[in-house]
Amino acid sequence: MTSRRTPKRNQLLAALPEAELARLSPHLETTSLPLGAVIYESGGAQPYVYFPASGIVSLLYVMGDGAAAEIAVVGSEGMVGIALFMGGGTTPSRAVVQSAGSGYRLSAAAVRREFARGEALQRLLLRYTQALITQMTQTAVCNRHHVLEQQLCRWLLLSLDRLPSSDLVMTQQLIANMLGVRREGVTEAAGKLQAEGLIDYSRGRIRVLDRAKLEARVCECYSVVKREYDRLLPEPAAEPQLVA
Repeated sequence: MTSRRTPKRNQLLAALPEAELARLSPHLETTSLPLGAVIYESGGAQPYVYFPASGIVSLLYVMGDGAAAEIAVVGSEGMVGIALFMGGGTTPSRAVVQSAGSGYRLSAAAVRREFARGEALQRLLLRYTQALITQMTQTAVCNRHHVLEQQLCRWLLLSLDRLPSSDLVMTQQLIANMLGVRREGVTEAAGKLQAEGLIDYSRGRIRVLDRAKLEARVCECYSVVKREYDRLLPEPAAEPQLVA
């Protein structure tokens, strides 16, 4: 029987040639990503990189007074821990699990060794880093120039792209923390979207009812980020099936 627990559930790992994935597989450790878990702290050591297979990890920039705002989201399309192969070793951001899931981790030594080979993994990680930088840059522009309702639409769509369903488990306070705004603003923006039938929000669960209208309402930032990911990264692999 073939298990669904395969590294190919991560888009980057699935794109590797079979020989490279086979060389890497003994060093990949399965890991759970429980809601709220901190994968790494601002300025802290990063002993592993993480390849999510499901769930979402938020990258948050942390201010000196402890305030934080989300700068990017990572799901099964990517990985967490680019500082390890970019040469920095640490980063001022914090990585926190926004939506519970599971994935694979690879030690710092192993990812550096594989990256230094200059083969497919290196090329994939560099292209992914470019896509991630685009998301970070566009998030900064969006937070500065677009109204909160548009920011919320962008955040919802980016999250949906990384989840298997149209439901998100997230309180308004957590959304406010992610966007770096007041909870009252999120309440008002979410209320407008709900009144117009785009979403349903109840007891910490958001269900997107009309994605097409959400995409029509969102600012250009969402499409800029999505186009760059689609351009730079391989198509997601088909979901592995259980066979006898």
